[in-house]
Amino acid sequence: MLPPDFLDRLRAGARDRAATRPRGPELPAVRDLVGPGGLRLRAYRCTAEGPGTASPAREGVPLVVYLHGGGFVFCDLDTHDRTCRRLARACAVDVLAVDYRLAPEHPHPAALEDALAVLRWARPAAVAGDSAGGFLAAAACLALRDEGGPLPGLQALVCPNTDLTLAQPSVAEKGTGHGLDADALAYFASAYVPDPTRRAAVSPLHAADVSGLPPALVVTAEHDALRDEGDAYARRLAGAGVPVRHRCEPGLPHGFIQGMDLTDPAAAAAHDRLFADLRALVPRGGAAG
Repeated sequence: MLPPDFLDRLRAGARDRAATRPRGPELPAVRDLVGPGGLRLRAYRCTAEGPGTASPAREGVPLVVYLHGGGFVFCDLDTHDRTCRRLARACAVDVLAVDYRLAPEHPHPAALEDALAVLRWARPAAVAGDSAGGFLAAAACLALRDEGGPLPGLQALVCPNTDLTLAQPSVAEKGTGHGLDADALAYFASAYVPDPTRRAAVSPLHAADVSGLPPALVVTAEHDALRDEGDAYARRLAGAGVPVRHRCEPGLPHGFIQGMDLTDPAAAAAHDRLFADLRALVPRGGAAG
């Protein structure tokens, strides 16, 4: 049973943890801006800004749109600031982080609509996200494909939630004692999609057709309750002819991307592998066409 102040605790805890972490690498430019529909965004430049910087995309520098995790209900630009700084520096890419609307105040499709608005506007080389952000990245690619594009050149999904029905075995197997509990997952799903009969229909894993999507990098974690749905989505993509690089990180829990490198050498090594994969896979020819 979750306490009545569960959401307040989640949001406060995420802010407190972010405040205690090192800031991350200094970059040539980090600035907040307003995107389509008044969305708050944060742009991270991996190299010095040149002329024509009003657009989020720069000629010759890949742009990655980043969608933060947080169960659709918490986290923001500040909680994932260090992750985005490290991504920009390690992968030699510009990063555009999105402060999408959160549930339960703004249930589905609000967050997805925000992600789509930014992707249509920015036309990035890649879209990336962790946890709920991975869900939004995958769902956005499906929606963009269905409307005829343009599509990012890569979807990078880290410990993604792809099945809001929570039917995969790892939810029960790893849903206690590993940091992300099954009851919290049930709360997140109900907050984002209150009607349980609609959860399969909006889940990427249950999409009727996953062909024609961008190449994917899918990274899951052994001790993550969402492990099986991420692994299953990688298999579905590969079976549909989508190029996939997929790895399940041994010994790590959900959320290892958020600060675990500071205390756990295995997590730090997993970060290095993730950044190496992203650097290799992000298209270097500019924005999506």
